[in-house]
Amino acid sequence: MDDFGVNQDPSVRYNSGTMQTVYEAAGGRDGLLRLATAWHKRVLRDEVVSHAFSHGYHPQHTERLAAYWAEALGGPTTYSDRYGDETSVVRIHSGNGRHEEMDQRAIACFDQALEDVDLARDERLRRVLHDYFAWATTTTMSRYHHSAQDVPDGLHIPKWSWRGRVD
Repeated sequence: MDDFGVNQDPSVRYNSGTMQTVYEAAGGRDGLLRLATAWHKRVLRDEVVSHAFSHGYHPQHTERLAAYWAEALGGPTTYSDRYGDETSVVRIHSGNGRHEEMDQRAIACFDQALEDVDLARDERLRRVLHDYFAWATTTTMSRYHHSAQDVPDGLHIPKWSWRGRVD
C-alpha cells in the first residue's frame, strides 16, 4: 500500500470491483490443479515432450506443479514451504542439453490445456498464463542446459503478475 492506501502490488487487478491475483483469476488451487493435470496428460501423450518424463517422475507431480504455479502467480507459498525452492526446481530441469523443440511443444501443450480447462475464454487471463509459462519454460527452466551443478543455491520462485515478471 502506498501512503494513500492504494495497493501498488502489480500482481493484483480489479475484477468486478474486487482485487484479484492471476492465481485467483485462474481458479486458485483447484483451477491450477486442473490446469496442471490437463497439461501433464497432454505432455505424456506428446512424442517429444514425453521424453522428459521417460525416466519417471514424482507421484505427486501435478500437485507439486500446481503449487509451484500458484506461488509464482500470487498464491500461497505452499511449494517453497513444503517442497523446495527455485534452485531445486531448476536443477531438476537442468543438465539435459538444449531442447528448443521440446520447449515449444510443451508450451503448445500448455496452451491446449488452457482450452481443456476453460481458462482460455478470458483472453487477458489466457495471455498472461501463456506468457508466464513460455517465459519460465524458455528462460529459468532452460538456462542451465550444460549441468544441474551450474544452478546457484538460494534461488527464489519468480513471481508473475498481470503485467509480467515482478522483480
